[in-house]
Amino acid sequence: MPIHRRIICLAALGALTLGACSFTDAAEPKRGNYLATQPDSGPGGGEIEDGVGLDDKHVPALARLDPALLKALQAAAADAQASGVEMHITSGWRSAAYQQRLFDEAVVKYGSASEAAKWVHSPSLSKHVSGQAVDIGPTNADDWLIRHGNDYGLCQAYANEMWHFELATTPGGQCPPQLNNASDGRAER
Repeated sequence: MPIHRRIICLAALGALTLGACSFTDAAEPKRGNYLATQPDSGPGGGEIEDGVGLDDKHVPALARLDPALLKALQAAAADAQASGVEMHITSGWRSAAYQQRLFDEAVVKYGSASEAAKWVHSPSLSKHVSGQAVDIGPTNADDWLIRHGNDYGLCQAYANEMWHFELATTPGGQCPPQLNNASDGRAER
């Protein structure tokens, strides 16, 4: 059966599926956009359909995530779904080339590298490139994860990016203080 028709149902995953957005469109992601344009995003480099499970090793944006981060996301998604909230990963692991493209586009959009760095890191600083960060959507899922994420060790990293989460504490622990934006304070996000 072709990948675009295959739906992998896993109770633990709930509705955590792939969506799409860029760093500039947090409110309502547009499906198919992010993973379709990322190098090596899926079999044949084609668009990834909704319904691909988080254990699908054919999707580098998922397969190259830190295993502990992926496990925490799976648990959070199952509980969010039980609360009636559908959660999507809108951006996961990114290749360095794709991250550079996002940064270059942000420089054009915001007019300077320093302004762009408030929204997107260069490949050498991005936690997406190392598989240690994900962007979540839609907005109600972001809100749910902001309120409950620390139960899974997941924390919102930046005050200006309600969609960006990292595994930053132990399950049930306290999240570190949010940075104002990606260029504020620690340069390792």
